[in-house]
Amino acid sequence: MALTASVTGKFLWQYEDSVLSSGESALQITFLGTSSGVPTRSRNVSAIALRLPQRAEVWLFDCGEGTQHQFLRSDLRVSQIRRIFVTHVHGDHIFGLMGLLASCGLAGNPQQIDIYGPPDLDPYLKACKRYSQTHFSYPVKFHPVSPGLVFEDEEFTVTCQLLKHRVPAFGYRITEKDRPGHFNAELAKELGIPSGPIYGKLKRGETVTLEDGRTIDGKILCGEPEIGRKVVYCTDTVFCESAIELAQGADVLIHEATFAHQDAEMAFQRLHSTSTMAAQTALLAQVQTLIMTHFSPRYAPGNAIGIQDLLNEARAIFPNTELASDFWTYEVPRRIAATKTSPAESSRSEPEASRLESPTTAPAASSPRPKSKK
Repeated sequence: MALTASVTGKFLWQYEDSVLSSGESALQITFLGTSSGVPTRSRNVSAIALRLPQRAEVWLFDCGEGTQHQFLRSDLRVSQIRRIFVTHVHGDHIFGLMGLLASCGLAGNPQQIDIYGPPDLDPYLKACKRYSQTHFSYPVKFHPVSPGLVFEDEEFTVTCQLLKHRVPAFGYRITEKDRPGHFNAELAKELGIPSGPIYGKLKRGETVTLEDGRTIDGKILCGEPEIGRKVVYCTDTVFCESAIELAQGADVLIHEATFAHQDAEMAFQRLHSTSTMAAQTALLAQVQTLIMTHFSPRYAPGNAIGIQDLLNEARAIFPNTELASDFWTYEVPRRIAATKTSPAESSRSEPEASRLESPTTAPAASSPRPKSKK
């Protein structure tokens, strides 16, 4: 399957990777809240769930007011919440946290919940717990974050970068580690390699020495490695270099788009992004897919400018753009490495380069490319 994206006729990347069936290795993003500041009739405030079926875990990113109600309306399980990552301490991103944590105890969470966020989140949680006399029946551990590594285990790493907002706000990058390709057990038998623990090392691509003195490179017995997926979440922020750096080469960039392009002055004043800023970040970071979220209620149905207008503006710059909606689930496919061409090999024309220098530049007209949602 070839995935391509182009701007003014120039190919920015081309992957010839084959897409694997999801199965237990699925990586699913469910949007539980996509409104900015306050909820609307159709959109709650910020919350995104990263679902890891192979681990029976849910990682939550931000937790605006009413998030636990959104869980009840979805097919997600509160009892599977294992980690919560908070971008910043504005109310529309944290006011649902204490209620959700209390409900997790009633849902019978068997493990502890780890919370990651700005240092100021800790005293807020302690004050809420103290004044409401809330007692958790399971361990809750807070981890203050700073730019760099936030979390790592055998499958994933999570890093963060400081964005540009009115209060300290962090963007998160979730990176799945590459996996060795399919192990060819039949070839191993043909080579006279005895089964047992040695197969585990060979499956990991390690080099082993057999009892007869032969040295076997595990890589020759494994297919092409499965490329780890990369998901980046950037909110709240105005257009900034750190967001571009954090999102480099991501499979999916989830970026706030609070304002339409015509309201760019307001975006700069409030340190939020427009649809065109989100698209330019995606373009410069050379991501595969941009998903916009965190929309101002001013663009609700019936107003002069609607959400579709924001999508049209973004697609004029970055065609592979989607609009998030509450309860929409986007699945990130796993890919097998194959022939690739570097995204950087395609140089931009002078007019295009000058167009990207300023995020306030008006987008060129373009017909939106339809894409079905799951």
